[in-house]
Amino acid sequence: MRRRKLRNPLALAVLATLWQKPMHPYEIAQTLRRQGKDSSTKINYGSLYTVVQNLQKHGFVEVTDVERQGNRPERTVYGITEAGRQETTEWMSDLVAFPAKEYPIFETALSLLGVLHPDEVISLLEERLEALEVRIASGWGALEKLYETLPRLFLVENEYQLHMIEAEAAWVRGFLDEIRKGELPGIEEWKAFHAP
Repeated sequence: MRRRKLRNPLALAVLATLWQKPMHPYEIAQTLRRQGKDSSTKINYGSLYTVVQNLQKHGFVEVTDVERQGNRPERTVYGITEAGRQETTEWMSDLVAFPAKEYPIFETALSLLGVLHPDEVISLLEERLEALEVRIASGWGALEKLYETLPRLFLVENEYQLHMIEAEAAWVRGFLDEIRKGELPGIEEWKAFHAP
């Protein structure tokens, strides 16, 4: 995997959005939101303009027009360049082909779990499991509705997210079971650590 000039996922989302047609930054943000991409990419509207400027600086997008409607301020319209299309294709190829280490906050919490008493962990994980199950049920319900109007290709990231939530819920269920039954290796030492 080659090192990218830009690594912000929002930059990739902007490039993919501009692949559809030239747009001004506000329209890019609205398109991302309308297409549901804000559920898989963190869209910080304040940094969107900076991202577009960085893409322009690297030659991945260019100004194609400046629009003015009535008394509104001018809006700069950007289009993707050939270099931007190539960067998008290569970046997407890398992301799809090569697994990358990500650092989800729950994984961080699990790595530091020993600071909490096992009984407290049971209660907290039960709460988490309940929240995950609600997200799974509502997520699949929403997805079934979306299947009625959108091709599956445009919903695969939602499917992936739901499968990841289901996998997390299954893991939490199993881990909870081990703690409850006292079968987790080292649980007695863990409890002893918290004894007064």
